[in-house]
Amino acid sequence: MSPTMPSPASSVLVIQLARLGDLLQTRRLILSLMRYGDAGEPAQVHLLTDASLADFARAVYPGVTVHGLPAHGGADPGAVAGLCQTALSGLAAYDFARVYNINHSPLSLALSAYFDPDQVAGHKLVRGQAHKDTLAALALRWTRNRVSGAVNLMDYWAGFARMRIAPDAVNPAAAPHGGGLGVAVSGRNARRSPPPEQLAHIASVLAAKYGGSRVTLLGTAAEAPAARALAKHLPPRLREGARDLTGKTGLLDLAGEIGGLDALLTPDTGLMHLAAALGAPVTALFLSSAWCHETGPYGTGHTIWQAAPECAPCLEAKPCAFGLRCLETLKSPEFLRLIATEGRAPVPEGVAGYHSALDSLGALCVPFAGSDPAAVERARLRGLAGRFFGAGAFFDQALDPEAAAELFLETDYVLPGRGACPDREY
Repeated sequence: MSPTMPSPASSVLVIQLARLGDLLQTRRLILSLMRYGDAGEPAQVHLLTDASLADFARAVYPGVTVHGLPAHGGADPGAVAGLCQTALSGLAAYDFARVYNINHSPLSLALSAYFDPDQVAGHKLVRGQAHKDTLAALALRWTRNRVSGAVNLMDYWAGFARMRIAPDAVNPAAAPHGGGLGVAVSGRNARRSPPPEQLAHIASVLAAKYGGSRVTLLGTAAEAPAARALAKHLPPRLREGARDLTGKTGLLDLAGEIGGLDALLTPDTGLMHLAAALGAPVTALFLSSAWCHETGPYGTGHTIWQAAPECAPCLEAKPCAFGLRCLETLKSPEFLRLIATEGRAPVPEGVAGYHSALDSLGALCVPFAGSDPAAVERARLRGLAGRFFGAGAFFDQALDPEAAAELFLETDYVLPGRGACPDREY
């Protein structure tokens, strides 16, 4: 899944301790560092990730040296501490030109203290105090109003590299591969996933588009009950030919299954990002706290249906005060007709359809059904982000002084710090 890279001249470390989707969304950063390193020359990239994902990471990122530690799973704290110390001791043998700590979490902050603060980009501890680089601080500002979010997470993380590979070199253009429709039966958060009955109705509509009865249900063992419930609501012709692989495959086998699909129907999940990395077309359902402008599938050839009532996107940590209005939108017969006609039917209120696309900054979502009230504000912020990241086409646009005053502080360019653009310091 990775392009051929030149021979490395130095070593860098990426700390990515989050889960599957985040590991895959680090792809542009990792590939950029393999090609350009910290100073414009190829680097040997080391990746520190959760031990449960280490073997998968080695397969996804050939040529990267992967180190695992127990970041998740509820193990005994004393054992975790010992395993972390062992992993860090192994890293001591390398003289890293740069350490990229891209997540703000207690564990990753603690690990950053193992390195010289001047060596660490992103989030770090400086004399015991949490510190953010200019780019990380900017990201918090441009996400204050998530409705107008303008930068995909993949491109934000890639911004920590001084030089980046082109957006169209990250994932292949999506195209059907003949294996029928795959369905990711649910995501980690129930509010971000339609119930099995509704997902079955949507799957039935999409399966007809691909002209067959081949449906494959995908997920973990914990999602097997949801898969069985979904199968009960499939039409007989689909139910009889459906394969239920929930809990029956490891990640590497799962990648083989997804890479051969005609399309994957999924909420915002790690499997969605895996499909995009493999060039399998995605039909993604975004609702609740999931916001396609932040974490949509990367590349071209994907379709996103975003539930967008006035309360979206929400915070999944807080109870919904609106009766899961976004979910009700996706349950309507009007929404099924919209999918069946690929956006040509009347659009129900509170939903928008997008096609995935790329520009010189990175991934973006282009509306083809419904309205996007935040489109103008998003374009303003994207223009500024494009300039900051050094995306050439954005320098042809007129600078928006009002938006710049909202996004940038004087300290961003007066005080010394690590910038995100090649040959620039902020």
